Amino acid sequence: MKFTKHLLLLFSLLFIGEISAQAPKIVAGINVDRVKRLEKFVQSEMDKGNIPGAVTMIIHNGQVVHQGALGYKNVATKAPMTTDDLFYIQSMTKPIISTAFMMLYEEGYFKLSDPVSKYLPEFKNLRVARSIYDDANAPTDSLKSEITMTQLLSHSSGITHGLNQNPVEIRLRNSYFNPGFKTIQERVAVMTKFPLLAQPGTEWNYSAGPDVLCVLIEKFTGMSVNEFLKSRIFDPLEMKHTGYNVPKEEQAKIVALHTKGKNGTISVAANQPPFENVTVWSGVNGLFSTAADYATFCQMMLAGGTYKGKQYLSRKTVELMTANHTGDLFQLSPGTGWGLGFAVVKDGPASQTSASKGLFYWAGANNTHFFIDPKEKLIALFMTQESNFTWEYHNSLRQMVYQTLAD
Repeated sequence: MKFTKHLLLLFSLLFIGEISAQAPKIVAGINVDRVKRLEKFVQSEMDKGNIPGAVTMIIHNGQVVHQGALGYKNVATKAPMTTDDLFYIQSMTKPIISTAFMMLYEEGYFKLSDPVSKYLPEFKNLRVARSIYDDANAPTDSLKSEITMTQLLSHSSGITHGLNQNPVEIRLRNSYFNPGFKTIQERVAVMTKFPLLAQPGTEWNYSAGPDVLCVLIEKFTGMSVNEFLKSRIFDPLEMKHTGYNVPKEEQAKIVALHTKGKNGTISVAANQPPFENVTVWSGVNGLFSTAADYATFCQMMLAGGTYKGKQYLSRKTVELMTANHTGDLFQLSPGTGWGLGFAVVKDGPASQTSASKGLFYWAGANNTHFFIDPKEKLIALFMTQESNFTWEYHNSLRQMVYQTLAD
């Protein structure tokens, strides 16, 4: 009988030990073992020659549960990617500029319904193209209503970014992105010489509206955008590695821009982003940042405008920014609208991902991606530098991150 009891006890201990060994490791509600699937995805993209490497991060319930780096920051030198490397974040500059602008909204500098011309008279009598295929001498229409601050923030102003291959946008692009410009004011002055793509409030067009926000920030505060961002966002949030210019002592951390050629081989691109002596403090692009720095900005937004006990925005202002302001105008992604600086998921299942309603996100042209899910208290980032932009990385990021949730 005693032998039987001992045998049963031994089997019980072995059984408990086996269960324990099989139990997943859960950290802050994330199944850490499943994070390996995200790493496997990054490795597979590297193996295909699609990217040089990437830095990924997951933050859940206020805790960093994953921060990893794979591959190279430069495939020519074989310098390894590290988690503190610097990325040219392109259009991920836009949410930061929009946040800075909304700080001034809270201080009473303007109302969202204000016409832009109230502060910048040159926006009073803009013209509207009758067709995006018109030549430079084609007749244009007058404004039916003026551009408002909300429309600048939500890309529904009719202003273009000049990214598409139609005559109206090509003409603007050739003049707007003049490397000889020294200030953002010079660039925006060019914008007013070209017709809008559509009447304000009637279409969603990805735009250079954030550049106008920069001009307004400088007009309202008397500070350069560079100074304003540093004093109001970067320094207080301890985003020490974020800015338009990279100090010499940090330039070795810059991840080179890469491109995949027709032969399927990835290589360092011939033209690299400017990283010093930049004086055009742009809202559409221009910032360098690390994954960790940008994650800090995301944490502040997720926490309703606060971080480490300091308030940057009101919770209600964050809610305003992350609500849909464009109805059904935004057609880039199903189930999605546009807020004041971010794309916003208005219908999770319609987005064809596991995204919650209210998730907000954006990306940069060199394939830097982030999303913030307030319902799940979840932040994720995928950062690489490859010039052939695709939303597939963003969708894969959602797919690989949501499957790690264990709470």
